[in-house]
Amino acid sequence: MLNLETVEMINIKYSLTMPLLLLGCFLSMQSAQATDTPYIPLTDFGDNPGALTSSYLPVTQGSNASHAGDLSLVVLLHGCIQDGVELANKSGLTSLAIANQFAVLVPQQSYDNNVKGCFNWFASQDTQIDSGEMLSIKNMIVTTQEKLGAKHVYVIGLSAGGAMASAAMVNYPNLFQSGAVIAGLPYPCADNLIKAISCMKQGPAQSVEELAQFAKAIHPKQTRWPSLSIWTGDNDNVVSANNAKMLASQWQVLTQSNAKPTVTNESGYSISRWKDHQNNTSIELVTINNFGHGIAINPDIKHGGEQSDFLLKAPISSVNEVIKFWGL
Repeated sequence: MLNLETVEMINIKYSLTMPLLLLGCFLSMQSAQATDTPYIPLTDFGDNPGALTSSYLPVTQGSNASHAGDLSLVVLLHGCIQDGVELANKSGLTSLAIANQFAVLVPQQSYDNNVKGCFNWFASQDTQIDSGEMLSIKNMIVTTQEKLGAKHVYVIGLSAGGAMASAAMVNYPNLFQSGAVIAGLPYPCADNLIKAISCMKQGPAQSVEELAQFAKAIHPKQTRWPSLSIWTGDNDNVVSANNAKMLASQWQVLTQSNAKPTVTNESGYSISRWKDHQNNTSIELVTINNFGHGIAINPDIKHGGEQSDFLLKAPISSVNEVIKFWGL
């Protein structure tokens, strides 16, 4: 068994062997390089301490006239062992972006940083504000936003990417209009591998108030937090659904939304919604029945996505509904 000292050494050097085999299950996908896509490599975006790469999908030439000064940018954070552009294509995000005329930015992790290709959501040096991978992602977003003239930025993350999306919204609440965390975790949930595995299986060790106070301590004068769509499967044996509930509760405190949500039960899933003081939905929690670890796709509807590893068939499409929640 590894002791804490050994784990910390592994964590610092990212020689993530035995413990990360468990973390690799976080999203153990078969990776395939996406080809024949309209995504463009993003280069020269400033400091890149996280050593990430990136590509983006601009609004098609001549189609953005109606969006002058109001273009939206969606940032997609992928899961482990996964090509981000492939996830964008298979989840339906790419086709939705083309149809609805918004841009997409896809930061990409490398296997040099993490042997499973995961964003290092459990390493404080990569999740703290303006540090490591977090700073790389921020610089990518700001550069793309300026390049395209995008007014509003949204972030959606799956699994390990969902955990990074949580961290990004806590660190940079003014950067994002809204976000979505799918099969992910609240931030902060872990700062080493042992805590990460525990958090995945059981949920955060912190209380809701401690999670909220952590965010408030970073931004003591913050009054506006991004609205948030949260997705979980009630049969997820990789990331406990308790993480989604705790994330919703953390955000309820931060947004000062109604304490009790309204719950709507649909065929195969339920949606809990919290309202803010202006009676707008600030948080939604979608729980899918008999659903495991992954993103929900519905190939029977337009832009509903296609079934693949960890893109699981459901009566509802995550990306479709998130885009509606955002009003895009």
